[in-house]
Amino acid sequence: MTQPVPEFPTSIGTSDPTTITLLGQDLARDLMGKVSFGELAYWLLTLHRPTPQQSRLFEAVLLGLADHGFTPTAIAARLTYLSAPDAIQGALAAGLLGGGSRFLGVTEDTGRFLAEVLADAGEPPSDDAGWDALAERAVTARKAAGRLVPGLGHPVHKQGDPRTPVIIRIARDEGLYGPHLALFEAVGRVHPRILGRTLPLNGAGVSGAALADLGLPLELLRGTVLLARCAGLLGHLAEEIRRPMADSIYMTVDRNAVYVSPDDQDA
Repeated sequence: MTQPVPEFPTSIGTSDPTTITLLGQDLARDLMGKVSFGELAYWLLTLHRPTPQQSRLFEAVLLGLADHGFTPTAIAARLTYLSAPDAIQGALAAGLLGGGSRFLGVTEDTGRFLAEVLADAGEPPSDDAGWDALAERAVTARKAAGRLVPGLGHPVHKQGDPRTPVIIRIARDEGLYGPHLALFEAVGRVHPRILGRTLPLNGAGVSGAALADLGLPLELLRGTVLLARCAGLLGHLAEEIRRPMADSIYMTVDRNAVYVSPDDQDA
């Protein structure tokens, strides 16, 4: 008796001896040279080909998240390359693995926070006063629970993140300004009187709001950030090859290490 051949359904891609099919398209004939990488990434994530407006906002978010200088993720990638220059994939992976609650993960945290507030609110507000009232309740609840409000504050851009107004402007220009961005801006307006200090709306947070308004699944927001940051990390590694500095970082720490007795560590 002939055993049935197992099937593994996919909407992503398949190949045979003469063709490669991606998203139902002939890769060589229909996509290469005709579709940008950002457009393809959006299409792969959502299984819907983006409009030009969606592509512009999505790619603006990717650009804004690609690099932010010598962050811990970039340093980790460079130091890993120093240790294992024969395995660049390890250096890239080291940088990507550092994407968490303090760096890179804020995009997903903000998107989830906004989505949860909107889900609990039911019908979205119709004016700024309504958005401010909703944001005030949400920020107050976070404060009462002793939890940070994601998307607020930045270690460098303390007076305002330059990425934030650009993403909001592009979303408005392209007709993609939705409830997540509206709530995020309201959080920016109301939080000072609740938290007692004024913090900037950061680029990672506004990216989470924009991606949520674009309809990306919340579970994929951090992955989208990592897609963008992969380009930045690869740039750092290319620079490390051209102009090495990881050894200086390593030697600076190693040569200035000072032994501390376990009994003195709490001092």
